[in-house]
Amino acid sequence: MSAAVALPFALCGLQKECRAFYREHQTASTGKGSDDSVEATAFDDINSLMKREDGANKPVETLSSLPQASFNYINSIVGSGVIGIPYALHRAGFGLGLFLLVIVAVITDYSLILMVRCGHLSGRFSYPGVMEAAYGKAGYYLLSLLQFMYPFLAMISYNVVVGDTLSKVLVRLVPSWGSSMGAVRFGVVLVVTIFVVIPLCLYKNVSRLAKASFLSLACVVLILLAVVYRLLSGDYGVVPDTPESWRFAHTDLIPAVGIMAFAFMCHHNTFLVYQSMQDATMERWERVTHISVGFAWLVAALFGIAGYCTFRALSQGDLLENYCWDDDLMNFARVLFSVSILLTFPIECFVSREIVRTQVRRFYSHEAVESYDTDADPSHVTGEEDDRQSMITTLLIVFAAFIISPYTECLGPVLELNGLLAAIPLAYVLPGLAYIQLSPHSLFSQEKLPAAGLVLFGTIVTISGAAILMPNLIGDCRTGIIMGYCRDDELAMNGTASFAGVATTLAPNCVTDKV
Repeated sequence: MSAAVALPFALCGLQKECRAFYREHQTASTGKGSDDSVEATAFDDINSLMKREDGANKPVETLSSLPQASFNYINSIVGSGVIGIPYALHRAGFGLGLFLLVIVAVITDYSLILMVRCGHLSGRFSYPGVMEAAYGKAGYYLLSLLQFMYPFLAMISYNVVVGDTLSKVLVRLVPSWGSSMGAVRFGVVLVVTIFVVIPLCLYKNVSRLAKASFLSLACVVLILLAVVYRLLSGDYGVVPDTPESWRFAHTDLIPAVGIMAFAFMCHHNTFLVYQSMQDATMERWERVTHISVGFAWLVAALFGIAGYCTFRALSQGDLLENYCWDDDLMNFARVLFSVSILLTFPIECFVSREIVRTQVRRFYSHEAVESYDTDADPSHVTGEEDDRQSMITTLLIVFAAFIISPYTECLGPVLELNGLLAAIPLAYVLPGLAYIQLSPHSLFSQEKLPAAGLVLFGTIVTISGAAILMPNLIGDCRTGIIMGYCRDDELAMNGTASFAGVATTLAPNCVTDKV
């Protein structure tokens, strides 16, 4: 999931021209874009969550050029998921993992192009609209469920990341807290939830958050530079090699694919970026997609190679967990990553909230809800009752994510779960199914066979991955342990380390990822 999903929507300025562009396509379509469509409730278009400060009637001067659209899409793809790529390479094996990373990038590229083709076939230029045009209300509700699961699980992973990263920084500043890392971690998540997350999630003017969220991409780039620098500097040359370190292939390739799919997930922003383009055509869209996915793959590959070459078989689900607590450069990277997460958290919460509210209204009205004017912020309510309901829904979602997050201390299983159960169906299965249903060609035609292969791939990975992952979701993974290679040589005699004045037991040799 991208940690910088909001910048495209601040830069593109999708207002009058974008809506006119959409209506032009809808009018020229096959007629499936009826008045009772869910376009008004297209919660995947995050610009529907934004309220313009300069007035809704102010026209946009220009749409995005091809380079601008490419940058916007890159920013939408590259995010917090890249931090788990070294762990994915460990699970799949270094050689096979790099090969899978290429495969996932190629498949993602194809599925993004396929989604826009479905938009042209159906005349519905949003993900919910495409699914409803293809499979009616059943397709719409299935997409709604998955689109709620994806940001909600992402919110849980954000709590895990913030708790893990900031607790290390606090112990560095206040060494005496190191004796109770579990309490510190829980306290960090609690304080951040109450004083940062809830105020941001209750904030109605999302556009200001969107305009500031370009910092997320900048944070990711700075973290990558720090990771590469630590590899080249040789500061972690003491990390021990094990028989698992450079194995070409491991058997855990399915969970690895889930993590990679999570890192490349951006399908909920596809139509938003497409409608922002000047002279939008399928040819230009394919170029934007190739450039964006290619650059995102490069960033993910650099994270994976640099992180894995540094820690090899010891790579954690959250790469920053591998670095020593007294490494001030990586402590700064931990702070940057937490900032990136906190900038993204409200967007995920807004999407989850609007999905819940839309489904509740649609359930009681028994028809498509057209409550979201494309000129208005759907979270900008006028009635006191709606305002109270929005606040209650937001608090319930944030509280639920907070309650669930302590059940696992490790980011890896959460990334795998979200990738397998939400990202892969959203990215591969549903776009392929929609194209098979909407395209007039036969199933075994040259046009539909790749889409059928996409569906088959996604279905096999999702089912087999769930069967593998669910029984071992929590496992014995723990954080808050100083890695053995972080100890001083003089401490190797008794297996304990006094880190920043705190006596800590070291895991013997730290030879597995369960340390």
